[in-house]
Amino acid sequence: MNTLAGRYKIIRQLGGGGFAVTFLARDNLQPSKPLCVVKQLRPNQSHPRVVEFFEKEAAILEKLGKHPQIPHLLAHFSENEILYIVQEFIEGQDLSQEIIPGRRLSEDYATKLLQDVLEVLSFIHSKGVIHRDIKPQNLMRRHEDGQIFLIDFGAVKELGSLTVNSQGEVYSSVVIGTSGYMASEQKNGRPCLGSDVYALGMTVIQALTGVLPSNLQEDPLTGEIIWRNQVQVSDRLAEVLTQMVRRHFSLRYSQAAEALQALTVPPTILLNPSVEQVYRQEARNRAQQGLGNFSVFALKILESKRIELGLSEDEAREIHEQVLKPYREYQQKLQEYEQVLIDAVKQHYPFNETTQKDLQDYQRHLGLRDEDIAAIESRVVPQQPQYRTMEIQTELFEFEFATLTVKSGILEATKTWEINRIRGRTKFFTENLGNNGIVLEMVAIPGGEFLMGSSRDEPERYNSESPQHTVTIQPFFMGKYLVTQSQWKAIAALEKVNIQLNPETSHFKGANRPVEQVSWDDAVEFCARLAQETGKPYRLPTEAEWEYACRAGTTTPFYFGETITTDLANYNGKYAYGSGPKGEYRGQTTDVGIFPANPFGLFDMHGNTWEWCQDSWHKNYNGAPADGSVWISDNHTHLLRGGSWNINPWNCRSAVRNCNARDNKYINVGFRVVLGELSN
Repeated sequence: MNTLAGRYKIIRQLGGGGFAVTFLARDNLQPSKPLCVVKQLRPNQSHPRVVEFFEKEAAILEKLGKHPQIPHLLAHFSENEILYIVQEFIEGQDLSQEIIPGRRLSEDYATKLLQDVLEVLSFIHSKGVIHRDIKPQNLMRRHEDGQIFLIDFGAVKELGSLTVNSQGEVYSSVVIGTSGYMASEQKNGRPCLGSDVYALGMTVIQALTGVLPSNLQEDPLTGEIIWRNQVQVSDRLAEVLTQMVRRHFSLRYSQAAEALQALTVPPTILLNPSVEQVYRQEARNRAQQGLGNFSVFALKILESKRIELGLSEDEAREIHEQVLKPYREYQQKLQEYEQVLIDAVKQHYPFNETTQKDLQDYQRHLGLRDEDIAAIESRVVPQQPQYRTMEIQTELFEFEFATLTVKSGILEATKTWEINRIRGRTKFFTENLGNNGIVLEMVAIPGGEFLMGSSRDEPERYNSESPQHTVTIQPFFMGKYLVTQSQWKAIAALEKVNIQLNPETSHFKGANRPVEQVSWDDAVEFCARLAQETGKPYRLPTEAEWEYACRAGTTTPFYFGETITTDLANYNGKYAYGSGPKGEYRGQTTDVGIFPANPFGLFDMHGNTWEWCQDSWHKNYNGAPADGSVWISDNHTHLLRGGSWNINPWNCRSAVRNCNARDNKYINVGFRVVLGELSN
């Protein structure tokens, strides 16, 4: 089964269940040869009811048509008496990579997720379809733009095919779903639209609390889920979620559209004008003192005033929103100016008089203060490097790197591999991080040219890795290791530059383990504090610098060669790449430097944790700079490279590109630092 229907070339298996198996494939009849997902009904599953369910899935996908949050149905056919469904491939990751047990996500994250999924679920419910298996694993976030997709319609059931008994109850003889996310009526074989509402509510509660639905307590008398004691959220979001997960479906929102309306339509509030005026003035005073925010003390004072005046919490919250609105609008204007300045730097820097005048006119148009503009310029406009005259004393160090070569076998399925270990040497210098004995080792990376991206014949590549293009890189220094937790704590103890840093942010503890659960903003702050302490402008690598340093002169998928093993890197060894072997899945980070380096003397460039880069996300390399410089557009979603401990091997390749919002933090994301060329 190499090619199906004369066009769909199978690349690898993605997963499988009792009735069907899914494959990643490439459509060779399309000019761009896009990736797609092929679902095959298992050949031994020929029972008429099983075939009926499989064909009904295709019929429902066709009925749903094209929706921007549902993978499109591309084909449905039979070949050699086996049924197949072909769908659009979504390049991204499912939300089980974000919604992780033990980790609480913000209310903003939860609200946005809830609204995004309710929108697509409202569309599905309007077509009379129940999904019946909503959970983090069936929600995909597309890398390109962060869009949420609802996947796996293998469990759906049209309302028209359900049965009504003599008591008027709706039921189905087939129980499909996932324990913990399944409503009581669904467990009893009687799913309804409200069952999807329940499952989504449990998913969002898991995101907020970090507790698996099956581990949440139930009221012993009513059977209702107890979750409000796990996390502090606004009353409004709490009320919506609580109604979504009521035990009996008659007490829930009957369908997604009702929950969406409750979430998005603000309640009408009537206030006593005199009471409102007193409270509003107090809120204005506190907002002015807090420069557009309410401090913890201000909120306590306002709460006392609210009780004194007899205002409800909703009434007070409405006044807060109105008082803070002008500050938020001003912040929005600052963000608009920053984006324009970023574009101007990209296209016109260094600025001539015309560009400078245009920026000043735009500042006046928006009504922005000079001091605020100065702060933005300090972040965005390149500073003249002051460090090139500094002298860095380097020394040589020796290291071991490895390559994988075929030991035996000619056919892909019969190949075995052996590890060849080679001695290397290069220059490095040591940066002392205070008087605590903790140091940062920086390896000299020589300048040169390389081919960035992947070729069209590289197995399991993504379109975001195209087009391949030549990039010229200037010499620089790069951290020998991912930033460790001991290094992180040393820098987190230094004076703040822009934001606070949590010294104990990591989930997996260990002084020599890589720091994780750090956002892009955190990593930038680390670099800023390190630069302030040492007088050297440390920063994150550009995406081109990172790939150049990772490849270290190689052109294969990994710097080890055509494949990878868990003897050489920390990744999810339950999966294999190409003809390589499966291996160990450690399920956590490991100490840095325990695996062989690459030929440049850098460790853990494949796996352990993803690594932040300076650049913002672009869906491909069209328009990418050829000089290795940073490539920024929206300055909100930034690049991640290298793969991690819980990622499959093909997503640890040298060319793989990933991204996340700059303020997101995950237990599989860290970083390493670089420094521009210095004299030595």
